[in-house]
Amino acid sequence: MTSTETSPAGTRTTGRIGDSPLRPDGTLKVTGEFAYASDLWHDDMVWGVTLRSPHPHARIVSIDIGEALAVPGVTAVLTADDVPGENSVGLEHQDTPVLAGDVVRYQGEPVVLVAADHPETARRAANRIVVEYEPLPALTDPRKALDPDAPQVQPGGNLVRHLKIRRGEPNPTAPVVVALDFEVGMQDQAFLGPESGLAVPAEDGGLDLYVATQWLHVDQRQVCRALGMEPEQVRLHLAGVGGAFGGREDLSMHVHACLLALHTGKPVKMSYNREESFFGHVHRHPAWLTYEFGAEPDGTLVYAKADLLFDGGAYASSTPAVVGNGGTLGLGPYRIPNVHVDARGVYTNNPPCGAMRGFGCVQAAFAHEALMDELADAIGVDRVEIRARNGMREGDHNITGQEIDSAAPVAELIRRVRDLPMPPAPGPERDLRDLPGGVSNTTHGEGVVRGVGYAVTYKNVGFSEGFDDYSTARVRLQMIGGEPVATVQTAAAEVGQGLVTVEQQIVRTELGIDRVVVAPKDTSVGSGGSTSASRQTYVTGGAVKAACEKVRASLLERAGELLDRPSFGRSRLRLDGDKIVSEEGEVLTDLAAVLGDGFVEETVEWRHRPTYPVDPETGQGTAHVQYAFSAHRAVVDVDVELGLVKVVALDTAQDVGKAINPDAVIGQIQGGTAQGMGLALMEEIVVADGIVKNPSFTDYLIPTILDMPPMKIEVLEYADPHAPYGVRGVGEPPTISSGPAVAAAIRKATGRALRRVPIRPEHIVEPAAGV
Repeated sequence: MTSTETSPAGTRTTGRIGDSPLRPDGTLKVTGEFAYASDLWHDDMVWGVTLRSPHPHARIVSIDIGEALAVPGVTAVLTADDVPGENSVGLEHQDTPVLAGDVVRYQGEPVVLVAADHPETARRAANRIVVEYEPLPALTDPRKALDPDAPQVQPGGNLVRHLKIRRGEPNPTAPVVVALDFEVGMQDQAFLGPESGLAVPAEDGGLDLYVATQWLHVDQRQVCRALGMEPEQVRLHLAGVGGAFGGREDLSMHVHACLLALHTGKPVKMSYNREESFFGHVHRHPAWLTYEFGAEPDGTLVYAKADLLFDGGAYASSTPAVVGNGGTLGLGPYRIPNVHVDARGVYTNNPPCGAMRGFGCVQAAFAHEALMDELADAIGVDRVEIRARNGMREGDHNITGQEIDSAAPVAELIRRVRDLPMPPAPGPERDLRDLPGGVSNTTHGEGVVRGVGYAVTYKNVGFSEGFDDYSTARVRLQMIGGEPVATVQTAAAEVGQGLVTVEQQIVRTELGIDRVVVAPKDTSVGSGGSTSASRQTYVTGGAVKAACEKVRASLLERAGELLDRPSFGRSRLRLDGDKIVSEEGEVLTDLAAVLGDGFVEETVEWRHRPTYPVDPETGQGTAHVQYAFSAHRAVVDVDVELGLVKVVALDTAQDVGKAINPDAVIGQIQGGTAQGMGLALMEEIVVADGIVKNPSFTDYLIPTILDMPPMKIEVLEYADPHAPYGVRGVGEPPTISSGPAVAAAIRKATGRALRRVPIRPEHIVEPAAGV
C-alpha cells in the first residue's frame, strides 16, 4: 500500500484490520472531556509534594522537619528512614533511592515528602524543611567519567556498560577514508501531561495506585519492593496518559504517593508542575560519537569504526539497553564486512537519562548519516545512491552477524523519498510566513539558501538481547442484550498511540463481531510489558490474536457438542459473524444458542521468537527480533546571515509490514518526525555543571504546528513472515531518520560541517564555530 499525505478521514468501515475506525478516546480528548491522571480526585484526599536536592552531588548532613510539621494542615513529613522496604528501585538495576538518605547524586533528587490538605500548604511546609548539605565534587563531563581520578558517582565505579562489536578483519584498510566527531544534546520527552497519580489505601491493608505509566507490572514490582508488600496488596490502575515517549518507564511519584497514603491513611494525590516534571523523569542520553568509514573508490563500504559514549546520569535506568541498541544498530542499515565498535554508558552527576523514542539509535544516526554524506562527496557519488548502493537487503547480515530474514528495502525507501515531488522553487515575491524568521520580517529572501538532505535508518522492534518479552491477553465472548459482545483485557498501557483501537480491530477481525469492549488497564491480568520499543501492536497484538483464536476454538468445540457432532470440532465448523456454519457454508446454529447465559473466556501469554545476548567479546549474536526501516528527505531554507532555519518540507517513506490502522500509522509517522526535527533544530535540556538551566516550556523549545512543514508520506507494507499479520513497529523509526535529514539539509545549504545538534543560529553564522 502507498499512502500520500494523510489517509481519507471520511472513510470508515467496520473497524477490522486495515480499517481506520474512530478512536474511542478521540472525541473526548479533542473536546477536553478526557480524564487524565492530573484530573484524578477523591473526596477526602490530601496532596503530596516532594522536596528535591538543589545540588548535583552532596552529602546530607541533617534534615530538620520540625517547622514543616508545625504548619496547620500538614498530615505527614517523610524521609528515607520512613521507607518500610528497600530504599532502592529501578527498571533492571535497583540503584535509585526512593528518597535520598546519605548522599544526593543529581540536582532534583527527591529527599523529603510532605502531605497536607491543600497543595499550597504542602509546598509551604516543604519550603520550611531545613536540609544541611555538604557539597561534594561533581562529575559532570561524561568524557572524563572513566579517568582514574574521576569522582565516583556509584560505589561500583562510573561505567554502566561497555559493549564491544568486532566483526571481520581486525585491522582493515581502504583507499577512501572519512571520519568525524559528533555531539548530541540532551532531549526531553516533553509530554504534555505531567506526572500525576492517586494512591488510595484499601481495607485489606494494601492500596490502589491510579497512575499514568508505560509499564504497570514493572511499576508494581518496584512499588512492592519499596513498601515491603506483596503484589496482591498493591494494585495498579492505568490513569489517563498525556503522552509518554519513554519518560514514564521509570518511577516518578509512584512510591512517594503510596508512602504518604499508608502513613496518613488517606488517599494522596501528587501532580507535578512543569518545572518539577523536568526533574521528575529521565531524558534522552546526550552522546559523543567518533566515527570512521573506509570504502572502495566506488563507495562500497569496507570497514567502519565507531566509539559511542552515552551520559547516563546518576542512576542506571535504561542505560544498559540504550548502549546495546546504540552499539548494535549504530552503524546504520548498511552492509559493512569489517566492524570495530565500542559503545559505553557512564554514570555522572547529571540528570538521569533513560528511555526515549528511538532509544540509542537516534544519537548514532546523526553521526552515521553525516558520514555517509561525506563519503558520497569524497568519491563524487550522489548522496542517495551511496545509501542505495550500501543498503541492507533481505538475507544480509548486520554488524552482529544476525541475518535480516524479512524485507529490508533500504534502496527502495531512499529512492522513493528522492523521487517524491519537490516543493516549488521560491519565486521573486515571497510570503514572510514562508521564510526563516517568519513575520518578524528579518528577511525578504536575501541571504536565504535552500538545502536538501537525506537520511535512512533502521530500528529494532521489541525487547532484545535475551529479554523475556511477552504480553498477556484475556478475551471473553458472551451474549449481552441479545448481541454477542467480546471483552478484551490486557495490561498494555495506552499512552496515546491508539493501542485500544488496535485491540478492538484484532478482536473484530478474529471473532467477526462488532461489539468489542476494552477493559480498564490494571494489574489484575498478566503483564503486557512496556509500551515502548514499538512493540505493543506486535506483542500485545499477538497475544490478543492468540487469545481470540483459543476462544474461537473453544466455541466451535462447544458448538460441535451442542450439534451432537463432536467430531466436527474446530476443524469442520466455522464462525461467520454470529453464526456457526459448516465447511460448505450451511448455517447450523448461532452464537446465542451456543453461549446461552454463559461465556467463553481464554487467557494467553504470548511471546515472539527468542533473542539472545551477544557475545561479550565480539558482540556477535541474534540480538533483535525484528527491524523496521525508514527514510526522510528534508528541504530547508536557511538565512545564512542570521542562522535562522525554516523547514520547507519533510517527506518520508517507511515499511510498516502491515498497516493495522492506516490513519494511526500516518499519525505515528508525523509525530515521530516532529520529535526528530525538534532535536535537530531546537530541543535541548541545557545542563551546566550539573545544573539544569531551562526546566520550562518557555526555555525548552519544542516544535509547534507552525514549525511542522507539509509531509508527503509513503507507507510500504512488506509483511514480516514471523510477525502477527506481518506487522512491524511504526513509532520510533521516523524519529531516527528525520533529524539527520534536517541536519544534512542545513549542511547542504550552509556548507558548514555542523557536528552538533541541536543546530543553533550561532553554529551557522559564527566564522569559527567549529561545528
